[in-house]
Amino acid sequence: MLNKEERLEDLQCEGLKIVQNKNLYTFTSDSVILANFIKLKPKEKAVEIGSGSGVISILLTKKSRFTHITGFEIQKELFDMSNKSLEINDIKNITFINDKIQNFSKYFKPGQIDVVFSNPPYKKEGSAKLNENKSKAIARHEKNLPLYELVDLTAKILKFGGRFYVVYDADRSAELIYELVKNGIEPKRMFFTQNGKGKTTLVVIEAVKGGKHGVIVLPELTTNDSDGKYLDSLKKLN
Repeated sequence: MLNKEERLEDLQCEGLKIVQNKNLYTFTSDSVILANFIKLKPKEKAVEIGSGSGVISILLTKKSRFTHITGFEIQKELFDMSNKSLEINDIKNITFINDKIQNFSKYFKPGQIDVVFSNPPYKKEGSAKLNENKSKAIARHEKNLPLYELVDLTAKILKFGGRFYVVYDADRSAELIYELVKNGIEPKRMFFTQNGKGKTTLVVIEAVKGGKHGVIVLPELTTNDSDGKYLDSLKKLN
């Protein structure tokens, strides 16, 4: 079932496994942080924008109860891997689609989704050297999905009162909040992460379409110790 470049990894979450490929983009702590922050309810339907290997959606099967998640992934190899992971874990309430999120109206009507979540590419085009690995470049650089378009599409997909969960580069937190507010998606809870060496690296936000003004800023999460090793606090976020 797995090809020679693929490997099966233990997600250390109630027996869940994930298919990874060392030559493609592999998930990082960003995905684990977001998966721990997302709250889904039993009757809710969700959409993941840029599902990659499927790790966030797959983790949510043990962290939340929900009706269905639809994940959009433009890279065919990652899409194929995520479907292998669904089969290995016998997951029935997630569907991955190999298509651009810009084409979402082919699959459902606007304003019908309860929750959207994303760990999107957040390096500005031209702001950093493009990774020579095409898969990693697509996953890290926003050429195919700039921030303004990500938030605009999210606003179209969500129903009124629907929630958006996103993890992003802390250096661009002002841009992110500006785009959210401009599109009528009000930040309600947020926190920053730091890498154990005093550098703030990520911002994680829950925002509500049509929500009232007012945001709760949660305590900063330290993700690594001074040697760069991930801390157990990642597993205890919710």
